[in-house]
Amino acid sequence: MFVTRFAPSPTGLLHLGHAFAALSARAAGGRFLVRIEDIDNARSRSAFERAIFEDLAWLGLDWERPVLRQSERFGAYSDALGLLRARGLLYPCFCTRKEIADEVARSAEAPQGPEGPLYPGTCRLLPPDERNRRMAREAAFAWRLDSSDASRQVGALSFTERGASPDGGSGKIIVRTGLLGDVVLARKETPTSYHLAVVVDDAFQGVNLVTRGNDLFSATHLQRLLQALLGLPEPQYAHHRLILDEAGQKFSKRDRAETLRSLRESGVTPSQIRTRLGF
Repeated sequence: MFVTRFAPSPTGLLHLGHAFAALSARAAGGRFLVRIEDIDNARSRSAFERAIFEDLAWLGLDWERPVLRQSERFGAYSDALGLLRARGLLYPCFCTRKEIADEVARSAEAPQGPEGPLYPGTCRLLPPDERNRRMAREAAFAWRLDSSDASRQVGALSFTERGASPDGGSGKIIVRTGLLGDVVLARKETPTSYHLAVVVDDAFQGVNLVTRGNDLFSATHLQRLLQALLGLPEPQYAHHRLILDEAGQKFSKRDRAETLRSLRESGVTPSQIRTRLGF
């Protein structure tokens, strides 16, 4: 039996893209979960969480209770981070965003990822005593994954894509373990990142089919690497098309005209939404 999930962040109202994602997860059959990804304490709002549940119920969806909230699971993420640190796979990064941008601009051979330049690895080269000295001074830092070392430890990986993938493949997709480089997995003030939290929670909840947009295909390569490093089970994946606006752009929470609330208030019915989205 498939276990799928819809995992919005309560930082705005749901729009048509969210509706398509939720309906796609539900259409897989089996168990359907809703997860609230609220690790962004500065932007998450309880009013938006309530709106999420109202909109999903209006669409005719039902889901298992209780709902998991990531803000209640920082301990689990910290434990996973500790396992990676114990294997020597993390290093503290003290670079500011401006310092990283300046370093990339100076280098003609800056590593590139699917969305632009990757972190150039500046702090990976710091001697251990220098790292300890800066941390002792309580300097702000982030924990980055040493992607090269991680790749060597796990070897070749793949994941199963149900249907056609955004890069034209299907079935077994070979993981490009360094695709996103040395990503941030936690910051001093926040003990997790999206990538770490999502693999820990998918395993905890028994999610075995991850349905999500094509824009997260690159993230799947990194998350499959984290699953292997942490000894977590491997789900299958189904990356679906994105719902675009009239300008050909994917919907944003800033686009109030196409939120489910505004559509509902204008008289649009759930049946019309489903038909518009192909369900």
